[in-house]
Amino acid sequence: MSWLALVGLGFLLGLKHALDADHVVAVSTIVSRHRKLSKASLVGALWGLGHTTTLFGVGVAVLAFRLTIPERVALVFELLVGVVLIGLGLSVLWDLRRRRIHAHVHRHGGHEHWHVHSHEGSEGHEHPHGERLGLRPLLVGMVHGLAGSAALMLLVLSTVDSLWVGALYILVFGVGSIVGMLVVSTVISLPIVLMARWQQGISAIAGLASVALGAMLLVELIPLVLSP
Repeated sequence: MSWLALVGLGFLLGLKHALDADHVVAVSTIVSRHRKLSKASLVGALWGLGHTTTLFGVGVAVLAFRLTIPERVALVFELLVGVVLIGLGLSVLWDLRRRRIHAHVHRHGGHEHWHVHSHEGSEGHEHPHGERLGLRPLLVGMVHGLAGSAALMLLVLSTVDSLWVGALYILVFGVGSIVGMLVVSTVISLPIVLMARWQQGISAIAGLASVALGAMLLVELIPLVLSP
């Protein structure tokens, strides 16, 4: 396979990789907190950047020194993804509980509409419109990149002999995952932007899905990690 074909394959696989269930659920959980399309899209881009950073760092080290990632270590990385998913889901559900969500009629410019409202320790009405972006999507992407490094390295090591071609493949794969997750996060955010009154319900669903998927990963992987 020529290096050009390999790079093209890397980009396409990166796009596909962004659609893995654990990736989509994790990003959905973070995106559900934001009502601005620009912020939600940035979540996907930051996730992809974190993912690419870890993959590239681990990948170049593996290629340069011809290392292998032991199967048990790869399982521990996957287990860490499950823990992160549960943590993300619980943080969303706790935030909804803390805000004591309810709906009421709200006025803007002489027009009335239903508005989801929260009381956060005060008697007045405050209308939160999403939280600051922070480093959460970047760090979650880095954890996912670590978990995916073993499988990617097996593919790269079995295909290329050159450090530079391998590094380019990993980089293009990462760019593909950034583009894919940018699109995914934008699409996921559209219902929240267009139907802001349902944001809290969408957040609750995303949080529950994240906890459920994380728990499934733990149930599946813990016996494998602990097996002799």
